Amino acid sequence: MTILIASDHAGFHRKGELKARFPQVEWKDLGTDSEVSVDYPDYADRVAREIQDDPSRLGVLICGSGQGMAMRANRYPRVRAALAWNSDVARLSRRHNDANVLCLGSRVTDLEACAAALQAFLETEFEGGRHDGRVRKLGGPWENC
Repeated sequence: MTILIASDHAGFHRKGELKARFPQVEWKDLGTDSEVSVDYPDYADRVAREIQDDPSRLGVLICGSGQGMAMRANRYPRVRAALAWNSDVARLSRRHNDANVLCLGSRVTDLEACAAALQAFLETEFEGGRHDGRVRKLGGPWENC
């Protein structure tokens, strides 16, 4: 499976570190390509557009806090972006919320915690069952959330 990834300037180095930590992952890097200041919503949009078209895909977004990326990505139908600062939060976001985008904060979460969160996110499946109806309520007016 190809995992979408993007960052703003604050997350640029962390994005490279995580890609290097997970060489077994096929990454589709949607930018940015340097530390030159950019607007994080533009890069959240790149990942979220592809996820909304195919919500079975997974994405990773990285900015300074992770919060801005999460806020923007969650404006898209069928995108469930989760801000995670450790593996437990990442695992629960997949298991209970069927998150399809992991958001990380490079300025507030160290590399080891980001890597652990990413590992948990990639290896955890949605539990379904009692969570199905709750996740559907997150979806909004569109079908097949």
